[in-house]
Amino acid sequence: MRQDAVTLQRFYASPLGLAATRILSGKLTDLWGDARGLSLLGLGYAIPVLEAFGAAPGRSVAAIPLDHGPVSWDPFGRGNAAVAIGDVRLPFPDGMFDRVIVLHGLEEAGNPRAYLREIWRITAPEGRIVLAASNRSGLWSRATRTPFGQGRPWTRAQLMNLLSIGLFQVTASSSALYMPPLATPLVASAAEGWEVMGRMLAPGLGGVVLVEAVKRLYASPGGGATAPVTEKVRLARPVTSNGRESH
Repeated sequence: MRQDAVTLQRFYASPLGLAATRILSGKLTDLWGDARGLSLLGLGYAIPVLEAFGAAPGRSVAAIPLDHGPVSWDPFGRGNAAVAIGDVRLPFPDGMFDRVIVLHGLEEAGNPRAYLREIWRITAPEGRIVLAASNRSGLWSRATRTPFGQGRPWTRAQLMNLLSIGLFQVTASSSALYMPPLATPLVASAAEGWEVMGRMLAPGLGGVVLVEAVKRLYASPGGGATAPVTEKVRLARPVTSNGRESH
């Protein structure tokens, strides 16, 4: 059973939740810059990280499952919105979004392959998505008092395999949230330090696995996940003046 929106909002307003937001938002903005002029979609409960992009995107939409309960969101007064969605089909036209973030969505998806097919449908050609899911090997997947301790955790290999059979090509992968999931000010205030130590000492034990992939219109079966990028490679890519990534 999914956590309700009030519980999620309370977590992300706490010191531990704010620290998690800083870390995850940093990963995404390293990947996509400010996403200026692009259309962004957050699936699951991605509001905390969507806000990291500010008012630069042309459109930002948070799609919240119905059973999270009602959510109102338009922090920049530019027509951004939170919409309620069901479990099967996403209420958006084909190719609508340039960037899609999935946070607290995949762990509780009843049919992950069908879920990913819908994400592929509504992503623009050559658009990019990030799947952020609780790491099966990390401490956070066992922390049931946080949103990351709910549902089915994933491994990096599982996420990459899911993407490879769904006409996505993996372009980057990373881990985050090395701090212990303890609601103490000392842990939250030192979150960035925990990240540095965790990547050095136990790179596979971050609480969250993040995998970025690009939508391909055509791909050979099983051929999507051909170019993983790990922590050893800088994830940021330069962005041109029109908001598009250079290649």
